[in-house]
Amino acid sequence: MSNPKVTIVVVPRERFSYTENSLNSIYENTHFPHNLVYVDGNSPTHIKRYLERQSQEKGFELIRRNQFLTPNQARNLGLAQVKTKYVVFIDNDVLVKPGWLEKLVATAESTKAWIVGPLCLEGKNFNKVHMVGGTSVFKEKGQKRWLVERRPFMRLPLEKVKAKIHRGSTEILEFHCMLVRCEAFEKLGFLDEKLMSMAEESDFSMSVVASGNSIYLEPESVITYVPPSPADLKLSDLPFFFVRWSDSWCQQSVDRFHEKWNLTEDALILKHLQHFVENHRCLAYPKPKEMTAYPGYLLRRSILSIVKEVMNRRASRIVLPENTYSTNSQSVTDKQATYA
Repeated sequence: MSNPKVTIVVVPRERFSYTENSLNSIYENTHFPHNLVYVDGNSPTHIKRYLERQSQEKGFELIRRNQFLTPNQARNLGLAQVKTKYVVFIDNDVLVKPGWLEKLVATAESTKAWIVGPLCLEGKNFNKVHMVGGTSVFKEKGQKRWLVERRPFMRLPLEKVKAKIHRGSTEILEFHCMLVRCEAFEKLGFLDEKLMSMAEESDFSMSVVASGNSIYLEPESVITYVPPSPADLKLSDLPFFFVRWSDSWCQQSVDRFHEKWNLTEDALILKHLQHFVENHRCLAYPKPKEMTAYPGYLLRRSILSIVKEVMNRRASRIVLPENTYSTNSQSVTDKQATYA
Protein backbone atom coordinates (compact mmCIF):
# COMPACT_ATOMS: atom_id res chain seq x y z
CA MET A 1 0.00 0.00 0.00
CA SER A 2 1.27 3.50 -0.86
CA ASN A 3 2.50 5.71 1.97
CA PRO A 4 0.47 4.25 4.86
CA LYS A 5 0.54 6.01 8.22
CA VAL A 6 0.50 2.85 10.28
CA THR A 7 2.17 -0.54 10.54
CA ILE A 8 0.45 -3.45 12.28
CA VAL A 9 2.87 -5.67 14.22
CA VAL A 10 1.37 -9.04 15.17
CA VAL A 11 3.11 -10.94 17.98
CA PRO A 12 2.50 -14.25 19.78
CA ARG A 13 0.73 -13.96 23.13
CA GLU A 14 0.45 -17.44 24.66
CA ARG A 15 -0.51 -19.94 21.95
CA PHE A 16 -0.33 -20.47 18.20
CA SER A 17 -3.50 -22.38 17.38
CA TYR A 18 -5.60 -19.21 16.96
CA THR A 19 -3.21 -17.73 14.40
CA GLU A 20 -5.40 -18.33 11.35
CA ASN A 21 -8.60 -17.02 12.95
CA SER A 22 -6.88 -13.85 14.09
CA LEU A 23 -5.03 -13.12 10.86
CA ASN A 24 -8.17 -13.72 8.81
CA SER A 25 -10.06 -11.30 11.04
CA ILE A 26 -7.43 -8.61 10.54
CA TYR A 27 -7.48 -8.96 6.75
CA GLU A 28 -11.26 -9.20 6.46
CA ASN A 29 -11.98 -6.21 8.70
CA THR A 30 -9.11 -3.82 8.02
CA HIS A 31 -9.62 -1.48 5.08
CA PHE A 32 -7.42 1.41 6.19
CA PRO A 33 -4.03 1.62 4.41
CA HIS A 34 -1.36 -0.13 6.45
CA ASN A 35 1.78 -2.24 6.42
CA LEU A 36 1.87 -5.50 8.34
CA VAL A 37 4.79 -7.20 10.08
CA TYR A 38 4.21 -10.63 11.59
CA VAL A 39 6.60 -11.92 14.26
CA ASP A 40 6.67 -15.70 14.61
CA GLY A 41 8.47 -17.03 17.65
CA ASN A 42 9.02 -20.74 17.09
CA SER A 43 5.48 -21.69 16.10
CA PRO A 44 4.79 -25.37 15.26
CA THR A 45 5.65 -26.49 11.74
CA HIS A 46 2.08 -26.33 10.40
CA ILE A 47 1.66 -22.75 11.65
CA LYS A 48 5.09 -21.79 10.32
CA ARG A 49 4.12 -23.06 6.86
CA TYR A 50 0.73 -21.33 7.00
CA LEU A 51 2.39 -17.99 7.82
CA GLU A 52 4.94 -18.44 5.04
CA ARG A 53 2.12 -19.01 2.53
CA GLN A 54 0.14 -16.04 3.81
CA SER A 55 3.19 -13.81 3.73
CA GLN A 56 3.77 -14.65 0.07
CA GLU A 57 0.11 -14.31 -0.89
CA LYS A 58 -0.66 -11.12 1.04
CA GLY A 59 2.74 -9.49 0.86
CA PHE A 60 3.41 -8.85 4.54
CA GLU A 61 6.82 -9.10 6.20
CA LEU A 62 7.35 -12.27 8.22
CA ILE A 63 10.01 -12.41 10.92
CA ARG A 64 10.74 -15.94 12.15
CA ARG A 65 12.80 -16.91 15.17
CA ASN A 66 13.37 -20.53 16.13
CA GLN A 67 12.98 -19.91 19.84
CA PHE A 68 10.13 -18.73 22.02
CA LEU A 69 10.03 -14.97 22.36
CA THR A 70 8.92 -12.84 25.27
CA PRO A 71 6.19 -10.35 24.31
CA ASN A 72 8.49 -7.33 24.38
CA GLN A 73 11.19 -9.18 22.46
CA ALA A 74 8.68 -9.89 19.72
CA ARG A 75 7.36 -6.33 19.72
CA ASN A 76 10.86 -4.89 19.48
CA LEU A 77 11.71 -7.18 16.57
CA GLY A 78 8.65 -5.94 14.71
CA LEU A 79 9.16 -2.33 15.75
CA ALA A 80 12.67 -2.33 14.27
CA GLN A 81 11.07 -2.76 10.83
CA VAL A 82 8.50 0.03 11.20
CA LYS A 83 8.95 3.16 9.09
CA THR A 84 5.49 4.69 9.51
CA LYS A 85 4.17 7.39 11.84
CA TYR A 86 2.28 4.89 13.96
CA VAL A 87 2.62 1.26 14.97
CA VAL A 88 -0.15 -1.01 16.24
CA PHE A 89 0.88 -3.92 18.43
CA ILE A 90 -1.71 -6.67 18.33
CA ASP A 91 -1.61 -10.19 19.75
CA ASN A 92 -2.12 -13.31 17.65
CA ASP A 93 -5.32 -14.27 19.48
CA VAL A 94 -7.30 -11.08 18.79
CA LEU A 95 -10.33 -10.54 16.55
CA VAL A 96 -11.22 -7.10 15.21
CA LYS A 97 -14.39 -5.33 14.06
CA PRO A 98 -14.60 -3.28 10.84
CA GLY A 99 -13.34 0.27 11.26
CA TRP A 100 -11.09 -0.57 14.20
CA LEU A 101 -7.87 0.78 12.70
CA GLU A 102 -9.11 4.04 11.16
CA LYS A 103 -10.76 4.97 14.47
CA LEU A 104 -7.48 4.51 16.34
CA VAL A 105 -5.52 6.57 13.83
CA ALA A 106 -8.15 9.33 13.72
CA THR A 107 -8.09 9.68 17.51
CA ALA A 108 -4.30 9.78 17.57
CA GLU A 109 -4.33 12.48 14.91
CA SER A 110 -6.94 14.64 16.64
CA THR A 111 -5.61 14.29 20.21
CA LYS A 112 -1.86 14.03 19.52
CA ALA A 113 -1.85 11.14 22.01
CA TRP A 114 1.18 8.88 22.12
CA ILE A 115 -0.98 5.80 22.78
CA VAL A 116 -4.54 5.05 21.68
CA GLY A 117 -6.35 1.85 22.58
CA PRO A 118 -9.65 0.31 21.49
CA LEU A 119 -12.60 -1.00 23.45
CA CYS A 120 -10.98 -4.31 24.33
CA LEU A 121 -13.51 -7.08 24.86
CA GLU A 122 -13.04 -10.72 25.82
CA GLY A 123 -14.31 -13.84 24.08
CA LYS A 124 -15.40 -14.73 20.56
CA ASN A 125 -18.83 -13.12 20.95
CA PHE A 126 -17.59 -9.57 21.63
CA ASN A 127 -19.93 -9.32 24.63
CA LYS A 128 -17.70 -9.07 27.74
CA VAL A 129 -15.45 -6.16 28.74
CA HIS A 130 -11.77 -6.90 29.16
CA MET A 131 -10.05 -3.48 29.20
CA VAL A 132 -11.31 0.10 28.90
CA GLY A 133 -8.38 1.96 30.39
CA GLY A 134 -7.79 2.73 34.03
CA THR A 135 -5.66 4.58 36.55
CA SER A 136 -2.20 4.11 38.10
CA VAL A 137 -1.54 5.82 41.42
CA PHE A 138 1.54 5.65 43.62
CA LYS A 139 0.94 5.55 47.37
CA GLU A 140 3.72 6.39 49.81
CA LYS A 141 3.88 6.08 53.60
CA GLY A 142 7.18 6.39 55.35
CA GLN A 143 9.62 4.10 53.55
CA LYS A 144 6.83 2.22 51.78
CA ARG A 145 5.89 2.82 48.15
CA TRP A 146 3.07 0.98 46.41
CA LEU A 147 1.36 1.18 43.05
CA VAL A 148 -2.42 0.91 42.87
CA GLU A 149 -4.05 0.19 39.51
CA ARG A 150 -7.77 0.38 38.78
CA ARG A 151 -9.22 -1.20 35.63
CA PRO A 152 -12.99 -0.60 35.60
CA PHE A 153 -15.70 -2.91 34.25
CA MET A 154 -13.31 -5.84 33.71
CA ARG A 155 -15.25 -9.00 32.72
CA LEU A 156 -18.65 -7.34 33.05
CA PRO A 157 -21.24 -7.85 30.28
CA LEU A 158 -20.80 -5.10 27.69
CA GLU A 159 -24.54 -4.40 27.50
CA LYS A 160 -24.60 -3.42 31.19
CA VAL A 161 -21.79 -0.86 31.04
CA LYS A 162 -21.63 0.28 27.40
CA ALA A 163 -23.34 3.61 28.17
CA LYS A 164 -20.61 4.40 30.71
CA ILE A 165 -17.70 3.86 28.32
CA HIS A 166 -16.58 7.00 26.50
CA ARG A 167 -13.63 8.25 24.52
CA GLY A 168 -11.17 10.08 26.74
CA SER A 169 -7.78 10.18 28.37
CA THR A 170 -6.64 7.30 30.55
CA GLU A 171 -3.46 6.20 32.32
CA ILE A 172 -3.12 2.58 31.27
CA LEU A 173 -3.92 0.34 28.31
CA GLU A 174 -3.07 -3.26 27.55
CA PHE A 175 -0.99 -4.70 24.71
CA HIS A 176 -3.76 -6.92 23.33
CA CYS A 177 -4.11 -4.07 20.86
CA MET A 178 -2.41 -0.69 21.17
CA LEU A 179 -1.62 2.06 18.67
CA VAL A 180 1.56 3.99 19.48
CA ARG A 181 3.02 7.12 17.91
CA CYS A 182 6.55 6.07 16.90
CA GLU A 183 7.90 9.33 18.30
CA ALA A 184 7.43 7.70 21.69
CA PHE A 185 10.20 5.20 20.98
CA GLU A 186 12.53 7.91 19.74
CA LYS A 187 12.16 9.62 23.13
CA LEU A 188 11.79 6.64 25.50
CA GLY A 189 13.68 3.90 23.70
CA PHE A 190 12.39 0.46 22.77
CA LEU A 191 10.26 -1.68 25.08
CA ASP A 192 11.94 -3.12 28.17
CA GLU A 193 12.81 -6.77 27.47
CA LYS A 194 13.63 -7.45 31.11
CA LEU A 195 9.87 -7.51 31.66
CA MET A 196 9.60 -11.02 30.30
CA SER A 197 5.96 -11.93 30.82
CA MET A 198 4.20 -9.47 33.11
CA ALA A 199 3.73 -5.72 33.74
CA GLU A 200 4.94 -4.61 30.33
CA GLU A 201 1.73 -2.67 29.64
CA SER A 202 1.89 -0.93 33.04
CA ASP A 203 5.55 -0.08 32.54
CA PHE A 204 5.07 1.40 29.08
CA SER A 205 1.88 3.28 29.94
CA MET A 206 3.43 4.81 33.05
CA SER A 207 6.57 5.78 31.14
CA VAL A 208 4.46 7.62 28.56
CA VAL A 209 2.42 9.48 31.18
CA ALA A 210 5.55 10.28 33.21
CA SER A 211 7.05 11.85 30.08
CA GLY A 212 4.12 14.30 29.95
CA ASN A 213 2.30 12.70 27.03
CA SER A 214 -1.23 11.37 26.80
CA ILE A 215 -3.03 8.04 26.41
CA TYR A 216 -6.54 7.81 24.98
CA LEU A 217 -9.27 5.19 24.88
CA GLU A 218 -11.29 5.10 21.64
CA PRO A 219 -14.31 2.81 22.21
CA GLU A 220 -15.56 3.15 18.64
CA SER A 221 -12.61 0.93 17.74
CA VAL A 222 -13.61 -2.57 18.87
CA ILE A 223 -11.49 -5.69 19.26
CA THR A 224 -11.71 -8.81 21.38
CA TYR A 225 -9.08 -10.99 23.03
CA VAL A 226 -9.95 -14.69 22.88
CA PRO A 227 -8.51 -16.53 25.91
CA PRO A 228 -8.01 -20.27 25.49
CA SER A 229 -10.08 -22.96 27.14
CA PRO A 230 -8.64 -26.43 27.84
CA ALA A 231 -10.36 -27.63 24.67
CA ASP A 232 -8.77 -24.81 22.64
CA LEU A 233 -5.19 -25.40 23.74
CA LYS A 234 -3.60 -27.92 21.41
CA LEU A 235 -0.72 -30.15 22.46
CA SER A 236 1.51 -28.12 20.17
CA ASP A 237 0.54 -24.96 22.13
CA LEU A 238 1.60 -26.29 25.51
CA PRO A 239 5.40 -25.76 25.40
CA PHE A 240 5.05 -22.05 24.63
CA PHE A 241 2.07 -21.61 26.95
CA PHE A 242 3.98 -22.96 29.93
CA VAL A 243 7.17 -21.04 29.12
CA ARG A 244 5.15 -17.85 28.67
CA TRP A 245 3.53 -18.31 32.08
CA SER A 246 6.49 -19.91 33.83
CA ASP A 247 7.43 -19.02 37.38
CA SER A 248 10.86 -18.01 36.13
CA TRP A 249 9.69 -15.47 33.55
CA CYS A 250 7.13 -14.12 35.99
CA GLN A 251 9.66 -13.70 38.81
CA GLN A 252 12.18 -11.96 36.56
CA SER A 253 9.42 -9.58 35.45
CA VAL A 254 8.30 -8.89 39.01
CA ASP A 255 11.89 -8.23 40.13
CA ARG A 256 12.44 -5.85 37.23
CA PHE A 257 9.18 -3.97 37.82
CA HIS A 258 9.94 -3.76 41.55
CA GLU A 259 13.39 -2.30 40.93
CA LYS A 260 12.52 -0.03 38.02
CA TRP A 261 9.60 1.73 39.73
CA ASN A 262 11.16 1.77 43.21
CA LEU A 263 8.36 -0.23 44.85
CA THR A 264 8.62 -1.81 48.27
CA GLU A 265 8.59 -5.58 48.45
CA ASP A 266 5.13 -5.76 50.00
CA ALA A 267 3.50 -3.76 47.18
CA LEU A 268 0.27 -5.58 46.41
CA ILE A 269 0.72 -5.22 42.67
CA LEU A 270 3.82 -7.45 42.82
CA LYS A 271 1.81 -10.18 44.53
CA HIS A 272 -1.03 -9.64 42.07
CA LEU A 273 1.30 -10.24 39.12
CA GLN A 274 2.41 -13.55 40.61
CA HIS A 275 -1.14 -14.61 41.43
CA PHE A 276 -2.29 -13.74 37.92
CA VAL A 277 0.30 -16.06 36.40
CA GLU A 278 -0.60 -18.88 38.78
CA ASN A 279 -4.30 -18.51 38.00
CA HIS A 280 -3.87 -18.01 34.27
CA ARG A 281 -1.90 -21.24 33.94
CA CYS A 282 -5.01 -23.04 35.14
CA LEU A 283 -6.68 -22.27 31.79
CA ALA A 284 -4.85 -25.32 30.48
CA TYR A 285 -6.51 -27.64 32.99
CA PRO A 286 -10.11 -28.88 32.77
CA LYS A 287 -11.93 -28.30 36.03
CA PRO A 288 -12.92 -31.40 38.04
CA LYS A 289 -16.62 -30.78 37.37
CA GLU A 290 -15.86 -30.89 33.64
CA MET A 291 -14.17 -34.28 33.77
CA THR A 292 -16.81 -36.04 31.69
CA ALA A 293 -16.28 -33.56 28.83
CA TYR A 294 -12.64 -34.54 28.50
CA PRO A 295 -11.88 -38.19 27.72
CA GLY A 296 -8.67 -39.23 29.41
CA TYR A 297 -8.95 -36.39 31.90
CA LEU A 298 -6.48 -37.82 34.42
CA LEU A 299 -3.95 -38.63 31.70
CA ARG A 300 -4.30 -35.12 30.31
CA ARG A 301 -3.65 -33.57 33.72
CA SER A 302 -0.56 -35.76 34.16
CA ILE A 303 0.78 -34.75 30.74
CA LEU A 304 0.10 -31.08 31.46
CA SER A 305 1.92 -31.26 34.78
CA ILE A 306 4.96 -32.89 33.18
CA VAL A 307 5.08 -30.36 30.34
CA LYS A 308 4.69 -27.48 32.80
CA GLU A 309 7.62 -28.64 34.92
CA VAL A 310 9.87 -29.31 31.92
CA MET A 311 9.14 -25.92 30.34
CA ASN A 312 9.51 -24.09 33.64
CA ARG A 313 13.01 -25.54 34.03
CA ARG A 314 13.80 -24.59 30.46
CA ALA A 315 12.50 -21.07 30.99
CA SER A 316 14.65 -20.68 34.11
CA ARG A 317 17.75 -21.15 31.95
CA ILE A 318 16.73 -18.26 29.67
CA VAL A 319 18.27 -15.09 31.03
CA LEU A 320 17.83 -12.26 28.59
CA PRO A 321 20.81 -10.05 27.74
CA GLU A 322 20.43 -6.31 27.54
CA ASN A 323 17.87 -5.24 24.95
CA THR A 324 18.94 -5.79 21.37
CA TYR A 325 17.79 -2.22 20.82
CA SER A 326 18.41 0.86 22.95
CA THR A 327 15.78 1.14 25.64
CA ASN A 328 14.56 3.16 28.56
CA SER A 329 16.17 0.67 30.94
CA GLN A 330 17.23 2.90 33.81
CA SER A 331 15.35 3.01 37.10
CA VAL A 332 12.57 5.58 37.18
CA THR A 333 13.23 8.26 39.77
CA ASP A 334 10.65 9.47 42.24
CA LYS A 335 10.57 12.80 40.44
CA GLN A 336 9.69 11.15 37.14
CA ALA A 337 6.95 9.09 38.73
CA THR A 338 5.07 11.78 40.64
CA TYR A 339 2.44 12.26 37.93
CA ALA A 340 -0.06 9.88 39.53
